[in-house]
Amino acid sequence: MFIHRRHQEYHRSDRIGWLRAAVLGANDGIVSTASLLMGVAAAQASHSTLVMTGVAGLVAGAMSMAAGEYVSVHAQADTEKADLAREKTELTADPSAELRELANIYVKRGLDAALAEQVAAQLTQHDALGAHARDELGMSATFSAQPVQAALASAAAFAVGAALPLGIAAAAPQANLMVWLSGSSLGFLAALGALAAWAGGTRIATSAARVVVWGALAMAITAGAGALFGAVV
Repeated sequence: MFIHRRHQEYHRSDRIGWLRAAVLGANDGIVSTASLLMGVAAAQASHSTLVMTGVAGLVAGAMSMAAGEYVSVHAQADTEKADLAREKTELTADPSAELRELANIYVKRGLDAALAEQVAAQLTQHDALGAHARDELGMSATFSAQPVQAALASAAAFAVGAALPLGIAAAAPQANLMVWLSGSSLGFLAALGALAAWAGGTRIATSAARVVVWGALAMAITAGAGALFGAVV
């Protein structure tokens, strides 16, 4: 007797929405806050000024990330809604033309004309708008824009990332502050790159090296600017 067992698959692409926002937010939090603190420290600011600047940078950065991510992802969502509304109108106005259009898509993907027409007809009968959204417009539930989710993930991730170098700056001795800040921040970036690579199924060494190089460049340039102008940022 044949027993049908449901086959379940888990794909890393299901994580792409929140993973992108979280990694971007945490990376930006570490890099921008560490760079800011490096620049202020290089300008010979007092320890209290350094910590206060870091706290302000954390709050401002988290709000900026949330607002920017919400606006950009909401714009994407609005575009998707407009495309779906237009497709719905076209389906109502000329369903036969839309059916031919869907069949032609399947022909281009490798089906013969007769099978493509049969598939298009069945999918149209089941969910015409869904079929066109997926196969004509390239939309899916996995990759659909989620503005609030992206904004909250970015803000939270930025705050967590920014808190790491800020905590080092608050606890490290003033004499070796630059060394502590740069070393620990690069370590945080390497760990973040490795974690993102592990979650996304990509090469860990490559991802970690990429974020470390760009983070080191940002901190070096900001520290150089602070030392050059000798002013509190």
